[in-house]
Amino acid sequence: MKTTSMKKTAVKKAVAKKPDTSRLQRALNPMPPFVERALQERRLVEAYTQRPAYQRNDYLGWISRARLEATQQKRLNQMLDELAAGHGYMRMAWRPKT
Repeated sequence: MKTTSMKKTAVKKAVAKKPDTSRLQRALNPMPPFVERALQERRLVEAYTQRPAYQRNDYLGWISRARLEATQQKRLNQMLDELAAGHGYMRMAWRPKT
């Protein structure tokens, strides 16, 4: 039971960690609770936090701007799939720097 509690704390810290957004020119988009839950459930918090700040911000804004819940879910699923694959960004070619 204690390890589960420790894992949840580690996930919350990773999500709550303030990314370096000093170079962003757009307004910062807050993370909706349903996105945070989905990242935790799919164990993609680390993949999310490793993405550049502009990608994290763009994903959140793109998902939040959807008017229909079905569209939000579709966009969330696309983000999660791209994070799980480790490459791609909004259906564009993207690979992490090595």
